[in-house]
Amino acid sequence: MKSTHLLCLVLALGACSRVANVGQAPTLSSPRNSEEFIAMTNPPLDIPVDSGRPEAAASLWAGTTSSLISDRRASTRGDILTVVIEIDDRAEISNSSGRSRAAGDEVSMPQMIGIPQRLADKLPEGASFDDLADASSSSTYKGSGNITRRDKLTLRVAATVIERLPNGTLQIQGMQEVRVNYELRELTVSGFVRPGDIDRNNEIEYDRIAGARISYGGRGQITDVQQPRYGQQIADILLPY
Repeated sequence: MKSTHLLCLVLALGACSRVANVGQAPTLSSPRNSEEFIAMTNPPLDIPVDSGRPEAAASLWAGTTSSLISDRRASTRGDILTVVIEIDDRAEISNSSGRSRAAGDEVSMPQMIGIPQRLADKLPEGASFDDLADASSSSTYKGSGNITRRDKLTLRVAATVIERLPNGTLQIQGMQEVRVNYELRELTVSGFVRPGDIDRNNEIEYDRIAGARISYGGRGQITDVQQPRYGQQIADILLPY
């Protein structure tokens, strides 16, 4: 009984936060709490880097760039670059399987050194050694499945270099929030990129990001309607049929 009361209390407390936000638009997260802001405000560790090229004190060329023209591509912690996301995937899978099995057994003993004749009078009415056993079984199974999926997403989002690894690889992370009326759309992207894969426009394609984590979703009234209610989700998990 106590466990039932405790469960009801937990569900009620979990719903309090949602009830308190009825009629209000989802709140945006603060940029100051993001790793991008920390990377921009906190300088990296002083790790000596050998440029490999001596440079004169009065030279107009800096050894940190690959050309005389200023290189505007992201290269250090706190720099910003643009991630281009153009996903157009299509998949179609169709499977079918079938199984059929049949078996039958029949046993009779009309003659066996006179035993059936001697025991025939002791058998129940209607019983006979001519049909000792007659059994048969059959099973049939058929299954089919068809999956058709198409994903298309075209987005551009600014990401920040949050760390430059010792091997020169850049760890990036970006987040974008757009609120329209009472629906908040969230886009996050993170992963590892090579500086050489960043083009001269300071952009990089999503398929050049190692360990890419791309999330596009939202929260708000429309998202709540698209989700089954909590009770239905719990029932789908617990009910065996």
